[in-house]
Parts: sequence; C-alpha cells; structure tokens
Amino acid sequence: MQASGKNAGLGLALVSACAFGGSGVAAKPLIEAGLDPLHMVWLRVAGAALVLSPLAWRHRDLVRRKPLLLAGFGLIAVAGVQAFYFASLSRIPVGVALLLEYLGPALLLGWIRFVQRKPVTRAAAAGAAVAVVGLACVVEIWAGLSLDPLGVLLGLAAACCQACYFVFADQGADGDDVPDPMGVIAYGMIIGTLVMTVIARPWNMDWGVLGGDAALGDLAVPALALLGWVVLVATVFAYVTGVVSVRKLSPQVAGVVACLEAVIATVLAWILLGEHLSLPQIVGGALVLSGAFIAQSARPTPPAAADPAVLDLEHTRV
Repeated sequence: MQASGKNAGLGLALVSACAFGGSGVAAKPLIEAGLDPLHMVWLRVAGAALVLSPLAWRHRDLVRRKPLLLAGFGLIAVAGVQAFYFASLSRIPVGVALLLEYLGPALLLGWIRFVQRKPVTRAAAAGAAVAVVGLACVVEIWAGLSLDPLGVLLGLAAACCQACYFVFADQGADGDDVPDPMGVIAYGMIIGTLVMTVIARPWNMDWGVLGGDAALGDLAVPALALLGWVVLVATVFAYVTGVVSVRKLSPQVAGVVACLEAVIATVLAWILLGEHLSLPQIVGGALVLSGAFIAQSARPTPPAAADPAVLDLEHTRV
C-alpha cells in the first residue's frame, strides 16, 4: 500500500512538472501577440485566484493566524517570481529564463552562509559552484554575454525572489501551528492579484489580443485557449497536483522531479516555438539543474520541515 502511494505521488509529481513546464510556452505567444508581460502575469494570477477562491473562504482563519506568511507568499512567491520570469522570457528563450530561475536554491545557500552566518555542507557549496558554472555556459559568457543582458538580469531577479521565498517560508512555518498549504496557495494568488493590479494596471491592457489568435510556432491558436491553459493547467492544476504529490513523496524525490520542470519547458520551447539552444547552453542547463538539486537537497533542514505541510510550501513554481 505504501509503495502504491509513492508510485501515485511520483505520477502526480511528473504530471505537475509537465503542467508547470508548459506555462512559458503558452504565455510567450500571447506576449508576442501584444500582451505586456505584466498583464500576462495579472491574467494568470487573477484567473487562478478566481478558481481557488472557494479554498480561501474555507481557510479564512489564516488571515488572522498567519498574515505575514500570506503576505510574503503573495508578494514573493506569486507576484515577484512570476513577474520577473515572464518579463525575462519576453527577451530571452523560455528554457534559459527558467534555468536562470533555478539558481534560486543556490542563492539560498549564499543567504544561509553569509547573511544568517550558518554553516553549509561541502556538497551544498559544490552544488552552488556547479550551478554558477552552468549559468556561465547558458549565457555563453565567453561570447560577451550574447543573450539580452536585461533578460538575464530579470531571470536572476526571479531566482532571488525564489530564494527569498524559501527563507520566508521556513520562518513562517515553525512551530505547531502549521498552516494548510492549499489555503496559503489560494491566499497567495489573491494577494498576488491585488499587488499585480497596482503594478500591471490591467485597465490599460490591450484586451483585443485575447479575441484573436497567437502564433504557437507555425500554428495559429486562439489566444483564449492559451490563456485557459496557463490559468487552469499551468497554475491551478499544477499547484494542486504538486501539493498532493509532495505529501506522498520524500523531499529528495520531490526535489528531483521538480527539477524536470525546466527540462520539460526547454524541450517544449524547442518543439513548439523553435527556440533551439546551442550545445554549450544545453550542457550549461544540465549543470544548472544538477547544481540546483544538489544545493536544495543538501540545505540544512529545520525539524519542522518533516511535516508535509511545511514541505508543500517549499515548492513555488512559475
């Protein structure tokens, strides 16, 4: 029975990684069709908030119990990560933008070592070093940073938001009063929507883009279909299946499967958008993923992290 539960968890984790990995591929055609990246983020977050609003009502006591955790999740895990990620992929390939974000676990080690002044293992330090070398290959630094520099910086900003979120989640999940992760996700989407409404100003959006088609490679796909995929599949479905899978898997297995998201996104962008990567970029991407996994799995784990609810909060995606 236990093995069956783990197999089910692995299957859900793979499905979740596929769903998350398809977000950029579906969003980029909408951005290229005329949507501002910030407007794309607002549509994604607002749509997910609307779908998840019943969960927010069910867990309304979280507003009183964990206001800072909810605010941090909404500002950093939802608004920050996604805004920087979508802004990044509007200027550089989807796979590269996502690979840059996966430096988050390595950046977290720097925070632990140099800001919190806590020791880190040699394996963790090695993972961070591998990720940095991989980044140099991804941006082809020997060619004078051939990728759009602003796009690279935006991708790194997404990684910083991800790293900051991990710190905040660890602080907010200590003790016996651990919040239900589904409620935190729901309120994170709502708070993220409020923040992105101020930043994105959706009333200035070119709503006509949603009534037309967008180019997905050589195909003309209705914009509303792509938006529906981003909201329902790459956000709501991906978060829910991810949370359920983490409850059935160990942190190490869940971390490995989560890293497949970047690989899936890169492959989908290659197939559907024709974004071909060079051999050094492919090698660099593998190094970034390897380094991020080593860093994340070797990170010192607080006692509370053994609780599945805490573990669920550590899986923020784009």
